Amino acid sequence: MSNFTGKSVIVTGGSGGMGMTTAQAFAAAGARVVVGDISDAGGTVADDICAAGGTAVFQRVDVADAASTEALVQRALTEFGALDCAVNMAAIEGETERLADLDVFTFDRIIAINLRSIFLSMKYEIRAMLRGGNGGAIVNIGSTNSFRPQPHQSAYTASKHGVIGLTRSAAIDYAGDGIRINAICPGAIDTPMLRNAMEQRGRDVADVVSRLSLIGRLGRTDEIAKAAMWLCSDESTFTVGHALAVDGGYLAR
Repeated sequence: MSNFTGKSVIVTGGSGGMGMTTAQAFAAAGARVVVGDISDAGGTVADDICAAGGTAVFQRVDVADAASTEALVQRALTEFGALDCAVNMAAIEGETERLADLDVFTFDRIIAINLRSIFLSMKYEIRAMLRGGNGGAIVNIGSTNSFRPQPHQSAYTASKHGVIGLTRSAAIDYAGDGIRINAICPGAIDTPMLRNAMEQRGRDVADVVSRLSLIGRLGRTDEIAKAAMWLCSDESTFTVGHALAVDGGYLAR
């Protein structure tokens, strides 16, 4: 994996799950990391990175709010002088109803945190990269739901379809400026969010694995982190506007 020494990286959703592991992985590879999250637990992640010899700061952010997201990007510029990479991982789910029974508040909240946040994050990240003049790399987190919906997940599916649309549109707009924009579409990754969704739906690991993985296990958060690092590295310089499935073969079925 490429060395990220001296690179400045933002990771949203960095307080736990895939975001935490990704922030830690970038820091271990030499990056200077801004851990962004609405939860103050992101501060503990940043502190742990520093205690391990890395460089990280925490910025509390509401990724659905424009001013808060702009402040997150500004923190990277203030602390580290530039923004080289961003991994936009903040997301929620939680629906258990069919579309007609889904309340409007839940729909709006999922769209705001999963999709509006991608627009806002890229808006300010791209501006920072353009000002820096050295290009950059952005990775957005989609889902296998971006291509194959699961039952009772209409808002989540709509949001993740939208992530791919925004990713590809932005990739077309800014490839000529040296800014590569791609997406990762995780499958069943063993995270607190997945475990909570399984509990809500009364499902166990064996059931989820049998339906969503060809290799007999849940995915690991480090497998997503490695994919994000590859897409941000100089080893993927001809990869633009791509939606990379990291899903144990689920979409191939």
